[in-house]
Amino acid sequence: MAAHLVDDIGVLAGLFGIAGFAPQIVRILRERDAHAISLKMYAATTLGFGLWVTYGLAQHNWPIVGANTLMLAMAATILALKLRFK
Repeated sequence: MAAHLVDDIGVLAGLFGIAGFAPQIVRILRERDAHAISLKMYAATTLGFGLWVTYGLAQHNWPIVGANTLMLAMAATILALKLRFK
């Protein structure tokens, strides 16, 4: 498979992953309620994205770094909102 096609797939995967977090953030902010959010799950997810960013940096794989940096930021935002709106 051509390298640019592999990168394009990585970027698309990242965009869909990012899109999955946006509605959750909007809902928490709108309702000021994060009761239904699992603290352990978002702590693990945030850690996982941090590790993916580290991996991507080590591999010089910019689609992995870019997508996972954005997902890390969004997961960390949800985690922070969970702690704020307990």
